[in-house]
Amino acid sequence: MSTRAAQLLSRPFELGSTTLPNRIVMAPMTRMFSPGGIPGDDVAVYYARRAAAGTGLIITEGTTVDHPSAGFSDDVPRFHGEEQLAGWARVVEAVHAQGGTIMPQLWHVGIQRPAGAPPVPEAPSTGPSGIALDGTAGAGETMSLADIDDVIRAFAEAAEAAERIGFDGVELHGAHGYLIDQFLWERTNRRTDAYGGDRVSRTKFAADVVAAVREKVSRDFPVVLRFSQWKADNYDARLADNPGELEEVLTPLAEAGVDAFHASGRRYWEPEFPEADPSLNIAGWAKKVTGKPVITVGSVGLNKVFEPGSLNASSASVTSIDELLDRLEQDEFDLVAVGRALLADPEWAEKVLNDRLDELVPFSKAAAEKLH
Repeated sequence: MSTRAAQLLSRPFELGSTTLPNRIVMAPMTRMFSPGGIPGDDVAVYYARRAAAGTGLIITEGTTVDHPSAGFSDDVPRFHGEEQLAGWARVVEAVHAQGGTIMPQLWHVGIQRPAGAPPVPEAPSTGPSGIALDGTAGAGETMSLADIDDVIRAFAEAAEAAERIGFDGVELHGAHGYLIDQFLWERTNRRTDAYGGDRVSRTKFAADVVAAVREKVSRDFPVVLRFSQWKADNYDARLADNPGELEEVLTPLAEAGVDAFHASGRRYWEPEFPEADPSLNIAGWAKKVTGKPVITVGSVGLNKVFEPGSLNASSASVTSIDELLDRLEQDEFDLVAVGRALLADPEWAEKVLNDRLDELVPFSKAAAEKLH
């Protein structure tokens, strides 16, 4: 492994108590292949295959915490219940056997939950103010303080379970217009109590989740938080219009105990605040304003950006990662999350690290429709 890609991407990285074998991360991607919310042996094989081929850290698909309104499908894995956690324990064992590390992405969909959706059809859709992502009022119920306490507890208990069954850390899904993000965003958070108000006040729910998680896990057990400016089907949404505002959002979360930020951009090469610095993407800014390690993500290795609707919305061809390596070499970010390219090609990491770029597989609709 003497290529530039190998030199930069194969370096280990310390994150709390976990040593990642390299800088390549599998991005979390929702896959509805867990009937009854139970990840089966096929899910274990799916993740282990990517670990065996050199993916250093796997962040699982979103897996819902123990709250009736957390999910929207009976085929999305859950992170509570005896059978569900036993399934996840087998996934962990399979990934570790291949030399990889793995974290679950803990998830609550909030107001994005359609009425009547399984696995708890009678549960209401809930959010900070009952306001949908498009600004429609009355789209669901406004969470009471008791509701908020219940959800915070559910995240903390899920993190405790993750450490108990052998995961190497946890990621909290605070991006893309799901519940944690709904509290951060002014359009969906119109509360007048301690969980609403100005930009800093709107961070209280996320910070309380992080603090509760930290109380339930070991001091050096890694806690990652994924955040984004964009929301589902609203790619112009923003939590912050400049670096100072981003610092207002992220600082309380870092202080609450986030060990690393997973900054979800749609194109890793795009500058987030070009008027302030035309070179830094959203991950670069997160690192600059918090001093924490960061994961970048967004169309890595592909020539087309993620499209609305679903993973299988469009195909994409293989493209160069030279600019990605330039940025990594400059320490703009610490880790690189790969999404659709790893769905299409489980051996993506091995091929990149061993200069087998001509063997990389393009992303296609078929790759998103099966576990392989």
